[in-house]
Amino acid sequence: MPPLTRPCVILPVYNEGETVGAVLDAVRAVFSGPVIVVDDGSSDATPEVLASRRDIAVITHEANAGYGRSLRDGFAMALARGYDAAVTMDCDGQHEPAHIPEFLSALELCDIVSGSRYLPDSPACGVAPPARQDVNRRVTAEIRSVTGWQITDAFCGFKAYRTEALERLRLTEDGYALPLELWAEAYHAGLRVTERPVDRIYFEGDRSFGQDLDDPEHRLGYYLRVWRDALAKEA
Repeated sequence: MPPLTRPCVILPVYNEGETVGAVLDAVRAVFSGPVIVVDDGSSDATPEVLASRRDIAVITHEANAGYGRSLRDGFAMALARGYDAAVTMDCDGQHEPAHIPEFLSALELCDIVSGSRYLPDSPACGVAPPARQDVNRRVTAEIRSVTGWQITDAFCGFKAYRTEALERLRLTEDGYALPLELWAEAYHAGLRVTERPVDRIYFEGDRSFGQDLDDPEHRLGYYLRVWRDALAKEA
């Protein structure tokens, strides 16, 4: 596989003014390349924090467009600027930027490196809500049964991609189910996938999914619908 020489980091952000500055500082402690932040219509201090920095590129959504849309816009900028790899991570303090170099190193041998909070070597800080664990477990089991991949965490947002692989994915989902569409597209494209352990960090008052998706069964149905619809597309 060709060596990677122009990686970037992509961070979707929504109302994370209290954490985004510290996360960006932690990213910069281990990564000197381009950083793309997608501000998804934040109404708190996030825009001011981002405007104060000169070491990032910012994409701004005037209104909240969704997690999936933020990632897709970040991917589009990475491709337009000719970066050959992209690491994605959240900006709420639940992803540890120190893993970025090892993710890029692992990407030398595959197309997608996906973080897992459920591998034996994944450190734990805080308790994952049981309903979220159950949804993840059920969706991950279905993906494993279809693809044969030995993944353990379908939803971790900490990932690394070869951008040449991203170009082969037909991603349209705007919401939280984008990872499920991505897995189906990656399967159709025959991409090589591996997992790396990441810290399982949960805070009190963990995020809301919005609308009716805080109900676990509604959320499960939405995820499986997106996954199955994407899987049913012609390759």
